[in-house]
Amino acid sequence: MDLELDMQLNSTTNYFYAVGISYKNADLGTRGKFSLSNAQCSSLLLEAKSEGIDEILINTTCNRTEIYAYAAHPYELIKLLCKHSGGALETFENLGYILKNEEAIHHIFLVGTGLDSQILGDFEIIGQLKQGFYRSKKLGLVNGLSERLVNAVIQASKRIKTETKISTGATSVAFASVQYIIQKVNDISTKDILLFGTGKIGRNTCENLIKHTSNEHIVLINRTHEKAKSIAGKFNVLVKEYGDLPTEIRKADVMVVATGAQSPTVAKDIIHSTKPLLILDLSIPSNVHENVKELENVTVVNLDTLSQITNKTLEERKKHLPKALSILEEVESEFLQWLHDRQYAPTLRALKAKLTEQQSAEVKAKKRKQDLPQEATVVSEQMIQKITGQLANYLKENPSKASETLSVFKNVFQLDPSHHA
Repeated sequence: MDLELDMQLNSTTNYFYAVGISYKNADLGTRGKFSLSNAQCSSLLLEAKSEGIDEILINTTCNRTEIYAYAAHPYELIKLLCKHSGGALETFENLGYILKNEEAIHHIFLVGTGLDSQILGDFEIIGQLKQGFYRSKKLGLVNGLSERLVNAVIQASKRIKTETKISTGATSVAFASVQYIIQKVNDISTKDILLFGTGKIGRNTCENLIKHTSNEHIVLINRTHEKAKSIAGKFNVLVKEYGDLPTEIRKADVMVVATGAQSPTVAKDIIHSTKPLLILDLSIPSNVHENVKELENVTVVNLDTLSQITNKTLEERKKHLPKALSILEEVESEFLQWLHDRQYAPTLRALKAKLTEQQSAEVKAKKRKQDLPQEATVVSEQMIQKITGQLANYLKENPSKASETLSVFKNVFQLDPSHHA
């Protein structure tokens, strides 16, 4: 795609876009460059707001970074993504994707319900989507449409989770990490495990390790010692200072790296282990430097390798995909119908306001003559409701005639829907 030639940023019409980069066509290193920290998300949103974008949502995970927004042109969003991440425009042109209107809406439904995840049915994604939504809402970048859309996706996610067995089993990146460790390390319950960082996947991995291995030799280190202590309070782990990292690495048989840093935090110069060491890098971007792979006794496994682990649980989940897609389609169709009907709302409100204005004038005139029954006002208000209700039903049942019908009403009653949008 040639984004530069296709720019039409002066357009007054906004469309709903989803732009992003994901595991489907970009490797872990590339995804890491486009990943956004909390601070980067906030700065991107604030710049978007200053540029007149008033409805935008960011979803950034280990498998994807996406922006959903109303904009005149997708280049506005791509430019913001590349500016605030480490990703290049040329890379996005080759590997990124742009979805518009109904395609973009369908995509956010697939993502939010875990049906587009690298591990099918990974329901952690809906929590990440909610976080992005709340972040935008705090900055005033959410209105009726995006709130209704996210709520519909949440509804679809809940229904799929409760009405199908696609979430059966504890399959997730964290669970896959533990399964990998159990498979590769003998007598794991007796081994020394080091958890570096307190990212969500790392915390979940720690919890799963305790649950499935009964290991009592887990050490937790984080740059912020107090945060490590608060996490350790939930699990049976020992907290050490950040300065102890090289010493604890030397002792460890398994190291799980889950920091939120934007550059490598573990390089070969701090690894002095003389025994086999398995390192799981669960960070995005990668937090284990490439030079660590040069060490003969160290094995480094990243997120992509873990996400490709298939087992009976995942195969079983695939059987429930048709039912899940059916539920998704039902909820999505309801949202699209609401969205379709929403376009009539300004004209209907304008018509109701006009009729109410005329009714008010008639009531005042009659009251001056003192010949208006009290119930007449109520009846006239009911008539206004019936007229606007009948028009709304007609528009829903005759969408092909909607534009022509609305035009007639605008002309006859001299309506200005822009004041009632």
